[in-house]
Amino acid sequence: MTAVTAGHLAGLTAAVLVGAGTQRITGLGFALVASPFIVLLTDPFNGVLLVNACGMVTALVVLVQVWRDVDTGRAGRLLVPALLTVPAGAWVARHLAAPLLAVLVGGLVLLALAAVLVAARFRRPGETSGAATGGRRGALLAGAGSGFMNVTAGVGGPALTVYAISTGWPQRSFAATAQLVFAALGAASLAAKGAPPSLPPAGWVAVGAALLVGVVAGDRLAGRVPAQRARQAVVILALAGAAITVGKGVVQL
Repeated sequence: MTAVTAGHLAGLTAAVLVGAGTQRITGLGFALVASPFIVLLTDPFNGVLLVNACGMVTALVVLVQVWRDVDTGRAGRLLVPALLTVPAGAWVARHLAAPLLAVLVGGLVLLALAAVLVAARFRRPGETSGAATGGRRGALLAGAGSGFMNVTAGVGGPALTVYAISTGWPQRSFAATAQLVFAALGAASLAAKGAPPSLPPAGWVAVGAALLVGVVAGDRLAGRVPAQRARQAVVILALAGAAITVGKGVVQL
């Protein structure tokens, strides 16, 4: 693991705080915002472990607030294929060299963002095809993609977002259900890798405080920040972090 300096610690704290706040406002975004920067500041394997752990805790905290809107049926259809792909993703994460894993993490974030933007652009207004049946085939693909990407890059949300857009899943229910999926995938990802993330005690204190402050701040801002503006900010931050992560990995190859 890269030595955690005061600068690294400040960066980790900021990434977790912004990611947790974004997750509370939009229902997702912790991993997209935090993962590239945390990987930059630590190392790819340990960084994704930390994203998995923080993402799981953030999702659980938010889930307590929104559990009434969870669609357990859809959660189950997404989680079954997601959990089945976690072992394969864990194997990839353990066996890739650090520079290649950095490129993979950043590249998956970029591809995931592109998929979300394309799905949103080409969905026709009022389109709900597949929503009546829950989009079982789409749920299978989205769950599998989410599970694999969560354990390798810490970013399980975009695959679910594409599914939500394509099936016309109402935002309120989607955002709540996603918390249950993220919490389960975070736990499964940590178990599959067989090790907790490594941080010094001061790092855990700072990250834990940032996570809680981020969720509280996001809760206060949830009704004030337009959802569209929040999503745009998520995309911009994620694109910047992912591009830098890919660049760093390429340089180190």
